[in-house]
Amino acid sequence: MKLSEELKACMAKSVLCWMATVSKDNLPNVSPKEIFAAYQEDSIIVANIASPQSVKNIKQNPKVCISFLDILVQKGFQVKGKAEIIQKTHPEFQAMEGILTKMTEGKFPFSTITKITGEQVKPIIAPRYLLYPETTEQEQIASAIKSYGL
Repeated sequence: MKLSEELKACMAKSVLCWMATVSKDNLPNVSPKEIFAAYQEDSIIVANIASPQSVKNIKQNPKVCISFLDILVQKGFQVKGKAEIIQKTHPEFQAMEGILTKMTEGKFPFSTITKITGEQVKPIIAPRYLLYPETTEQEQIASAIKSYGL
């Protein structure tokens, strides 16, 4: 599945994303991720900075869900797919590491990377847009700014 330009733009605006994994005992884990990027045409890469449970779960069950959201507009995307833990010995590690290290400016060390190959994408949209279809993005931004005290 090719990542759309709209999804990539949403990722670029997102400060955090949220990745859900499941253990071998079917216990869910949702974890914030700060350093992530689109990679090639069909993948998302995430630096494993402080993610021991996510890494453990992916090794047991590669199915993941990762969500990106523009917190002010309150729209985004959910991507479901298969994850792989990329070690330093992997042939693509250096290329991925270069992208993610540029983002961290070297401040957040990581020794592995999660590579997610997307299989399904669906939009995330705040209920207000559905309940009040006349809501504009500018109105939603103003409401979010007021709600969050920004």
